[in-house]
Amino acid sequence: MPRSSGAFSPTGAPTLLLRAYRIATSLYAPFAYRKVTRKLRAQGVSALRIRERLGNASLPRSTGPLIWFHAASVGESLSVLGLITAMGKRLPGHEFLITSGTATSAELIAKRLPPRTRHQFAPLDATGPVRRFYARWTPVAGVFVESELWPVMLMDGRARGVPLALLNARLSQTSVKSWCKRPKTAAYMLDHFALMLTQNRATADNLLAMGGDPARIKVGRNLKSTAAALPVDLDLLMSIQRNLNGRPFWVASSTHPGEEEVVLQAHRTLLKQFPGLCLLLIPRHPERGQDLARMIVKSGLSLAMRSRDETLAPDTQVYLADTLGETGTWYALADLVFLGGSLKDIGGHNPFEPAISGAAVITGPYVRNFAETYTALISRGGAVEVSDAGQLAGAVAQWLTDKDAADTARTAARDYAVSQQDGLNQVVDQLCHALDLDPGNA
Repeated sequence: MPRSSGAFSPTGAPTLLLRAYRIATSLYAPFAYRKVTRKLRAQGVSALRIRERLGNASLPRSTGPLIWFHAASVGESLSVLGLITAMGKRLPGHEFLITSGTATSAELIAKRLPPRTRHQFAPLDATGPVRRFYARWTPVAGVFVESELWPVMLMDGRARGVPLALLNARLSQTSVKSWCKRPKTAAYMLDHFALMLTQNRATADNLLAMGGDPARIKVGRNLKSTAAALPVDLDLLMSIQRNLNGRPFWVASSTHPGEEEVVLQAHRTLLKQFPGLCLLLIPRHPERGQDLARMIVKSGLSLAMRSRDETLAPDTQVYLADTLGETGTWYALADLVFLGGSLKDIGGHNPFEPAISGAAVITGPYVRNFAETYTALISRGGAVEVSDAGQLAGAVAQWLTDKDAADTARTAARDYAVSQQDGLNQVVDQLCHALDLDPGNA
């Protein structure tokens, strides 16, 4: 059963804004549930699992003490898998639960669950769903990942004596400005956390400006830097290698609308210099595959689609990897990867994944979510920054023609990624201490 850590309790009472939020979300919950039901049903999620959004569990509760991790989507969810594995070794009698909100995260997590770990969709942040969730799962501790500040989840958790932590904290400037306009509400919300472990100094300063307790705010590192390499399907890897048959290729990964046009323009330029060149295009959202296929064909490039199980033929100019859970295999193939979410103002995606697999990285300029990481990678020679199709084509051509330079960049990228993985045990120590977690409590 949940227990109080005894270290602190939120001071004061919920503000008028939080009381109004609780009432409003309870009234809106039926409409929100209809909306998420339509979305999840369209993505093939069963009715039983959709009801998890109402706090109704679809899996049995184990008898051991349970630690709950809540993450928003794919990146946040996958970032904690290595941490849970490490915590599981430290706490062999504990069980773990991951909640997230998207069908994609659920599908990917299911393939990589650590021992003694379950996944459920997160309850809607309203009194009824949250109350049912806590009553069913009775966590002994809760860990909220990155920017997941859900008022009802937090308030009801602490009311039940569940110690809470904010892990890998990252807040946008827009969010910070919004919270700072409501200082009493912001300070009250942050007072629910026994520990706030941030990605960087800037986030720590933002939490302080929002009224966070300096004694509970610690500057950490980006948790995604501690993740192991993505899983690799060796049969698929060897099959693609046979089909490529020594052809040069490059990878554009996690691309978004408006970026594929730039990537394809760069590829057409590169084909003039490297007629046999193949592009492996991995969209951030595989469900866009059909639209991208039409774009590729319209641009005059020959295409094979992974989702249709089409063979990468000798004359295939673009191989569209529009599937889930196979990115690790594509990275294991690659010497260089352009990582999307960076040519448009999206904030960038995780460069540790290609880097730990041994690929040099090309990025656009919009990488605020990983600003410190890209600064370090670029300064070490493991990544380069581009801003348009011409620069992208030039960067790819440079590494395709100069093998020594490419190998140096790949080594620099991987060495930097490996150097960041040593911090995992420190994070485990901090969480166990702040949340009063001990093997003897199981």
